[in-house]
Amino acid sequence: MSDMMRREKILNLIRKLVKALVNLRVEGYENVPETGAFILVTNHISRLDTPFLMLSTTRRDTIGMVGDSYRKIPFFRWLLDAIGVIWVNREEYDFAAFRQAADYLKRGWIVGIAPEGTRSKTGSLKQGKPGTALLVRKTGALLVPAAVTGSEEMASRFLRLRKMEVLVRFGAPFQLPQPEAGEDNKAWLEKATEEIMCRIAALLPVERRGAYADNPRVSQILVETQAL
Repeated sequence: MSDMMRREKILNLIRKLVKALVNLRVEGYENVPETGAFILVTNHISRLDTPFLMLSTTRRDTIGMVGDSYRKIPFFRWLLDAIGVIWVNREEYDFAAFRQAADYLKRGWIVGIAPEGTRSKTGSLKQGKPGTALLVRKTGALLVPAAVTGSEEMASRFLRLRKMEVLVRFGAPFQLPQPEAGEDNKAWLEKATEEIMCRIAALLPVERRGAYADNPRVSQILVETQAL
């Protein structure tokens, strides 16, 4: 059995399990390109975010970038290895992981990234890190923002024998602007990272926008979205 066939078999089992235990709703799926490469940028509130995002699209050519700290938890290591992820060392710039991500993009895959770098324990957005913008700078990839809510309630829901209520929202695809004349790399990375995070924040409830709750760019994006 090939790796892709084994992967699809595991994903089908996970789909059945999710259907039994989770009310998974998806909004904005029309924003997900049917073909071609792009980077899926999302918030990160649960260890289950990557599987939920992968199950929210009918595309099979998807892979997530996941912090290697999850390797310390046997169940999640087995699960993530089974569905296939790019392991990332969050303690440093993991250039090997980013080369691997760039290779998947060249092959036309979806690469999922949480620009916050680590899971938010409050459920609200943390400051984004520049790694995602750097990958876009190197590859020129299209981006699609996504937001997950409800996945952090796994333990409390299961203890009460209630299904999890998970919502995945996809936003409109976008490209990052090219650097302006004379703009240095650091300034561009900061601006690009802010744009990425504001796109994610605009998909979240106000109380979940965290570090970007008062950013005027979020309001602009909401107005632009309503005008479409």
